[in-house]
Amino acid sequence: MRQTEFVLVPGAWLGSWAWKQVVPLLEKSGHSAVPVTLTGMGERVHLASRDAGIETAIQDVLNTIRYNDLDDFVLVGHSFAGKVAAAVADRAPEKVRMLLYLDALRPEKVRTPQAAFDPANEFGPPPPGTTGIPLTEAIIDRIGNDVKGEDRKWMLSKATPWPLKYATEPITLSEKFDSIKSAYIFCTLSGDPVDEIIAGKWGELEGPYQVIEAGHWPMITKPDELVKDMLVLAGK
Repeated sequence: MRQTEFVLVPGAWLGSWAWKQVVPLLEKSGHSAVPVTLTGMGERVHLASRDAGIETAIQDVLNTIRYNDLDDFVLVGHSFAGKVAAAVADRAPEKVRMLLYLDALRPEKVRTPQAAFDPANEFGPPPPGTTGIPLTEAIIDRIGNDVKGEDRKWMLSKATPWPLKYATEPITLSEKFDSIKSAYIFCTLSGDPVDEIIAGKWGELEGPYQVIEAGHWPMITKPDELVKDMLVLAGK
C-alpha cells in the first residue's frame, strides 16, 4: 500500500505516550504517525483547568494538523476521542483521507448537538475540588483487564485525570461530515456488545471494520495486531 500518515488522538486518561509502541511499528512498515496529547492530559496535564472543554480538544488536533503541515492522513480517534476526531474531520474534510474509530464513540451524521455524556455515572465523580476523573485499578479491571504486570504499572504511572467537560460537552457536525470516509476497530474485551454493533443494532456502520480480541487499550496490549489492522483499513 502507499505510504500513509496517521494522526493519533488518544482517549480518556491518555496522552501521546500511549502510542509509544505503535509509532515505531508504523514507521518500520514505511508509514508515519503524529501522536497528539489533548490539553490537560499526558505531558500537558499542567494545563488542566475548568475552562478546558471539547472545543479545546478540537483545537489541539486542528493546530497539530496546521503546524505540522499535515494532509491526506488517517485520523484515528480512540475511546471518547471519536467525537474529537469527528469534529476535526468536519472542519478539515479536505485533509482527512479516512476517519478511523478505535474502540470509540461514533457520532452520527446529524446536524443537532450530540455525543455529550457524563462518565461519572459509570466511573464515579471527580474527587472534591477537581475537574477530572482519575484512572483506577477498578476501571482497568472493568474495560481493559488484559493490561497486566509491568504494562499496568506503566499505564497507571502515566495516566492523568480525564477532564470531565471533554465528555459532558456536545459536538455539532455540519453537512461536510457526511462525505468523510470511516472505518472501525472494535475490541471484544472492553465491555461493548461488539456482535450487536457489527449487526447494526446500535446504528449502521459506514465503512469496513476489524475486530481485536483485546480490552480498551490495544495500543498497549496488542500493538502489532492493532497496527496490522490499521494498515488493512487504511488500504481500503
